[in-house]
Amino acid sequence: MKKVAVIMGSDSDLPVVGKAIDTLKAFGVECEAHVYSAHRTPKEAAEFASTARDKGFGVIIAAAGKAAHLAGVLAAQTTLPIIGIPVKSSTLDGLDALLSMVQMPAGIPVATVAIDGAANAALLAIEILAVGDATLQKKLEEKRAADTAAVLEKDANLRNA
Repeated sequence: MKKVAVIMGSDSDLPVVGKAIDTLKAFGVECEAHVYSAHRTPKEAAEFASTARDKGFGVIIAAAGKAAHLAGVLAAQTTLPIIGIPVKSSTLDGLDALLSMVQMPAGIPVATVAIDGAANAALLAIEILAVGDATLQKKLEEKRAADTAAVLEKDANLRNA
């Protein structure tokens, strides 16, 4: 099974990114986390992305706030799927990061989840890997069924209260 890389622009993003790491681990998907800055370590970020496929990665998740160029920097160096997590910052509540990710130029796509949407980033990465992995597909189906059951139970509890 391919691995998922989780790259954050700063270690201050770890409280958000941790939800992606936890979700990947819960599905048994190997992941590797790194801190690379689009602006402070562009060479290292580019080197990681350009060699990720050869190192067994199938998807890269990139989390960054403010200018949030990390996902685009990584996407420019690989044809692996990149999933961006815009991280809420103190300045514009993550809107700046969201807008920078969803406005990538033609030819360099970055899939983008909600602001601080790390769990969904991990689930999207798992869905991508599950295209060729029946075991992951089954785990995703089981999670969806459990989520459905939990909502229906809450509905029943509400009606019976």
